[in-house]
Amino acid sequence: MSGMTEVSSLTGRLLVATPALSDPNFDRAVVLLLDHDEEGSLGVVLNRPTPVGVEDILEGWGDLAGAPGVVFQGGPVSLDSALGVAVIPGDEGPLGWRRVHGAIGLVDLEAPPELLASALGSLRIFAGYAGWGPGQLEDELAEGAWYVVESEPGDVSSPDPERLWRAVLRRQRSELAMVATYPDDASLN
Repeated sequence: MSGMTEVSSLTGRLLVATPALSDPNFDRAVVLLLDHDEEGSLGVVLNRPTPVGVEDILEGWGDLAGAPGVVFQGGPVSLDSALGVAVIPGDEGPLGWRRVHGAIGLVDLEAPPELLASALGSLRIFAGYAGWGPGQLEDELAEGAWYVVESEPGDVSSPDPERLWRAVLRRQRSELAMVATYPDDASLN
């Protein structure tokens, strides 16, 4: 064993911003972690749709992206790069898709869309991502900035992303369900 403390991987889980989290990039964000180990973490914000249509930036992918058919802002890092996340149930995914956790995986957006068209359950395109250096996410978790909850396949393709923060909290069987009732501006209380 090395001297490194074992980071239990949160890959595939959701980070749900707590009302205490002050960073405006992540206000009421629901982040799907695509990678989490001792070298850091990477995820995409699931509930930040942009006005930009998928077809406008990625020809051929527009028809495959689920409603609302727009690009989502995945986070503040690398806004000029696109990530495709798709849910594909079953054991075998198609070429051009790499399983990340459960039925959730990353789509190779360089691949021809028709290669994946028949297999894609739901596809969402993200511009940019959220990234944390080694230990940074653990520090934020210790500070109470995030709730960590299980993801469900439908979270990736939620047709109503603006309501995802509340919906994810509401389904928790704990005091977290109460947090979903927080007003948008706590100072109004």
